[in-house]
Amino acid sequence: MAIADDSSLIRAQGWRTLAALHAHIEADLERALQSEHTLSVVEYTVLDALGRQDGWHMRMQQLARASALSSSAATRLVNRLEDRGILTRFLCKDDRRGIYTELTEEGRALLERSRPTHDDVLEKSLAAAQLVPELAPLAEALHRLPSPVG
Repeated sequence: MAIADDSSLIRAQGWRTLAALHAHIEADLERALQSEHTLSVVEYTVLDALGRQDGWHMRMQQLARASALSSSAATRLVNRLEDRGILTRFLCKDDRRGIYTELTEEGRALLERSRPTHDDVLEKSLAAAQLVPELAPLAEALHRLPSPVG
């Protein structure tokens, strides 16, 4: 086997490990967020992204990128959350073609209630992953990441 082939195998194995760790964490988060807050992981991701913004709003394209959704999937999700009274949309004053999405008071309250659940489950899920030999190196690497500035 050539060196180039070895590096391809290593990248492929790394990708499979990352996907396995993601699936492990996402399943744990999905169960907890659904049962305790009637939120999916992607719904929580949207609330969290909006909650971290100055002014608490984002353009729809930004929100789609932040939640790793296509534009149409983000629009459908925002529609559902808007129907639940968690989000609202409004036109950008500077660019009438731009639409902002923002948390409502109910959405902010839901985010504040669900954030401790998310953070606790994430911590426990990563700790459990550290006990799985294939996942341990990646889970440990996540613990070594520097804290965000700001």
